[in-house]
Amino acid sequence: MENITGDGDFISELNHVLSSSSVGIVELVSALNVFLSIFASLTNVLILVALHKVTSIYPPTKLFFRCLAVTDLCVGLVVQPLYTIFIMSLTTKSTSSVSYHVQNFYSACALMLCAVSILALVAISLDRLLALLLGLRYRHVVTLRRVRVVISCLWITGASHGLIRIWRKRTAVVEISIVIIISLATSIFCYTWIHLKLRQNQAKIQNVSQVQVNGRGIPLNILRYRKSVSNMLWVQLALVACYVPIVINVVLVGNGIGNAVAWLATENLIYINSSLNPILYCWKIRAVRQAVKNTIKQLSCS
Repeated sequence: MENITGDGDFISELNHVLSSSSVGIVELVSALNVFLSIFASLTNVLILVALHKVTSIYPPTKLFFRCLAVTDLCVGLVVQPLYTIFIMSLTTKSTSSVSYHVQNFYSACALMLCAVSILALVAISLDRLLALLLGLRYRHVVTLRRVRVVISCLWITGASHGLIRIWRKRTAVVEISIVIIISLATSIFCYTWIHLKLRQNQAKIQNVSQVQVNGRGIPLNILRYRKSVSNMLWVQLALVACYVPIVINVVLVGNGIGNAVAWLATENLIYINSSLNPILYCWKIRAVRQAVKNTIKQLSCS
């Protein structure tokens, strides 16, 4: 697709595929994005409200969750509606200039939000690693003010990717693919270090007499920490499942063996991630799940 690769032949191929097939493909993609747009918008608003009410999550860590929820909300409110308009314009007689501007705007927004989401998850993995390594000093090092600075840097970085997309289409995609690969490697490094460190601590705990918690020789804070790491691993795995396929497609398209329909599928997979994250938060984080339930009850009673 031209909106990603800068290759006019690729968008022509997609246009041909959509126009020569039954309208079912266009209708399916459009309906899917309309539904996911509404779902992502509503559920991420609920998550933001729930996070405001939850007090059991350390505020700096909660700020990272809010950052992720905001990016997912923006995907639902901005990117998916514009993407739907763009896809439908390929099979209609919309003016090329209108399609071009819609394509430019939604692609720039998509790349910006994609970069922020990926970098926020890397920041969370580093945050979990610091919580383990710093111990009691963690709350003095990882403060709300510092996390705000980090998140501001994430958005500035994301915005730069969006601007690069407008000026240099092909460069932007290559850069975001590199960001995904480096971010994935960083997260793997962090969680591997966490796993090894926890195993080392577990070995020490078994050799020292300690107060039993829930019938186990594991301090309560370690149990909570393991749970928080497990929760974020699920979010990380969801991102990998949704983002890695398009990286593979970038490589294939770069080598001249890309497929327009495959690209269409992998591009939509990225947007599905914004609807999947709220489900994971409610499923894996009990405090968020309860806050969402209470919010829904209050809305239904009002």
